[in-house]
Amino acid sequence: MYTKLNGMEMECRGTERWLDLLARLPDGGAGALGICIEGRTRSLLETVEEYAYARVLTYADEEGRRIYERSLQMLFLAAARHVAPDAHVRIEHSFGQGLYLTVGDCPPDDARVAAIEARMRWLVEQDLPLVRKNVSTADAREYFARTGQQDRLRILRYRAFDHFTLYGLDGCEDYFYGEMVPSAGYLRVFGLTKYASGLVLRLPDAAEPARVAPFADLPKLMRTYAESAQWQEILGCANAADLNDMVENRRLREFIRVSEALHERKIDHIADQFIESGARVMLIAGPSSSGKTTFAHRMTIALRVHGLKPVKLSLDDYYRDRDSLPREPDGTLDLERLDTLDTDLLCDHLPRLLAGETVDSPEFDFKTGRRAPRTHPMRVEPGQPVIIEGIHGLNDALTRSVPRKMKFKIYISALTMLNLDDHNRIRTTDARLLRRIVRDHLFRGTLPEETMAMWPSVRRGEEKYIFPYQEEADAMFNSSLAYELPVMKKYAYPLLLAVQPHSPHYTLARRLVKFLNYIRVSDVEDEIPVNSILREFIGGCCFYRETD
Repeated sequence: MYTKLNGMEMECRGTERWLDLLARLPDGGAGALGICIEGRTRSLLETVEEYAYARVLTYADEEGRRIYERSLQMLFLAAARHVAPDAHVRIEHSFGQGLYLTVGDCPPDDARVAAIEARMRWLVEQDLPLVRKNVSTADAREYFARTGQQDRLRILRYRAFDHFTLYGLDGCEDYFYGEMVPSAGYLRVFGLTKYASGLVLRLPDAAEPARVAPFADLPKLMRTYAESAQWQEILGCANAADLNDMVENRRLREFIRVSEALHERKIDHIADQFIESGARVMLIAGPSSSGKTTFAHRMTIALRVHGLKPVKLSLDDYYRDRDSLPREPDGTLDLERLDTLDTDLLCDHLPRLLAGETVDSPEFDFKTGRRAPRTHPMRVEPGQPVIIEGIHGLNDALTRSVPRKMKFKIYISALTMLNLDDHNRIRTTDARLLRRIVRDHLFRGTLPEETMAMWPSVRRGEEKYIFPYQEEADAMFNSSLAYELPVMKKYAYPLLLAVQPHSPHYTLARRLVKFLNYIRVSDVEDEIPVNSILREFIGGCCFYRETD
């Protein structure tokens, strides 16, 4: 039989695995972590498929990085169970180029951290296999009950399939949705750092996978995560089973009210911080689909309550003509670069506005890609604030003509704290992508596959222009709403199911479908306030109505 791997036609026996074929590639399959076959991710241990058009997944691929990450989590769990068999491990959230996790109720001491890392490295050197086996849901339920994994037992109630996939390593068995590497020897690059009340499991550096990513101390981001964890305690919702129980028991409406009240309280608190700071310019930045625009509107109202009359300045009007912009090496335009904006003009206007002058603000014509010949006068009353929202808001180069003490910077992101269970988290990037898919489909006529095609470029822009400056913020706001997934599933799920296997975005669509399979749908839109950040994505937001 014949198959194709990385464009190379190969003759193979029906019993050969993809792993067996790697040695025949010109590079010997260097860095291989998995296989992609027409949009589907496969293990290196699976049997070769005839006439498949397959390519090797490495750490350079998003799916390859996810294979490595979940395999590394399995390695950590096996080591932690050996060192501290009674300690409860929870994978909390991403943190820089790594994962923040807790081991037991108390911060781990240096000896325990060193012992876990030593055990992980021993498992790597032994190159023990990561064994995959399919079991019935009944057998999985019995195993989770016997090992005290109550979070898994609860989520099984909402899983409609009759089988379960378990992975085993060194006597430790666990469930992860997605493929793993064949053995521990693939996982040589990692680091373990004690931080706050837990640990940061550091992944390979995305730019140089042969070395572990450097540790990044992000105290402001960590405080925001801790605050969100407190919100979860107030709400009584730590995982998907808690959320599904609310849907099933018809308690989601009250949950929505409390969630929105927490948002409102936080916005009011940030407004107070801004006033106390004495700043005149409020800068709001955050990644795609974090709800920046709605947040800016709500902040305007919060400041009006204090008697202020903020003016919102649109950075869109300060774009430079498209034909004057520098191009990337491949000839494309990176429209998220700082130099796509006329920062000189903006830096001329801002001090004059703050001094009470009237300036002729430009207007950008997106149809022509050029600045319109007309301008409009803009003036700020004495002592009143200017609100600027845009991805470069935390970069002082954008507003270099304004002293730092006159600026108040806000970082906003949808930091998803909800897990499927203790060891399978719901990624912030996936939750944001769901928001964007739904919004683009409903209000921009964009097909889900078009949105998914743009997503890698969007993510690269965030990594370059937003995340490096997040610790510059004076305040951070988590725009994630714990109740949003049952609402978003209603809109996103059918769109994702419609993506066909031949699509280059099938893997991404299936990945989103897999975690949504564990979420119950709820039809409660009438309970969502018209000023909710979620309204920016599903519609009905009071700030975007064209008529009274």
